[in-house]
Amino acid sequence: MAKRVFVGFSSTHIRYYTLMRAWKASKGIDFDFVDCQLHRDIRSDDEAYIKRVCRERLDLAGTFIQLIGENTRYKYKYVRWEAEVALEQGMRVIGVNLNGRRTFDSLRCPPVIRDVGAVFVPFNARIIQYALEHWQMHKDGNWWYRSDLYRRLGISPVATLGSAPAPSVPLAASPRPPLGLPPLSLPPTPRPETPPWGRRRRLWP
Repeated sequence: MAKRVFVGFSSTHIRYYTLMRAWKASKGIDFDFVDCQLHRDIRSDDEAYIKRVCRERLDLAGTFIQLIGENTRYKYKYVRWEAEVALEQGMRVIGVNLNGRRTFDSLRCPPVIRDVGAVFVPFNARIIQYALEHWQMHKDGNWWYRSDLYRRLGISPVATLGSAPAPSVPLAASPRPPLGLPPLSLPPTPRPETPPWGRRRRLWP
């Protein structure tokens, strides 16, 4: 039976969600993507009521994907409420950067999912499937996979929409990027015991 995954997104990004729904049939991804566009169904601006309905819908899911676009961080109603309920329910959180960025994007990520132990990936079927199958939430921090994992999954430097999924591969180590500098693509570090992700604490202005 396919695992249920809820997807939170702004209404301006519905085309990305539609493409994700198509991945199940065309790319063999065994996950049911279900949207959280609650306002279209219940037509209410009451936060308590919205959250109550959202809890009922999220109850059968274990993972929450947040699609992150240019204006996502400025959404203070439905997008934020859905993410708050997902965290309240103890769900895994995967942030998906629609601009193709492979790391935490401090300029676009909504505050509600910052420093909560989520992993951040680009909008690409292969890496999203990998995160769904392998990611375990951390207590805090912002996390992402290192570049050599993308190479092993056959993902080009620029993530493309609708890429086909690949089989799971062994995890590889990832160095942590320096604070205040953009992450660099570095060669694999020969330390297999090191986890396959990079991490950067939230940078304060």
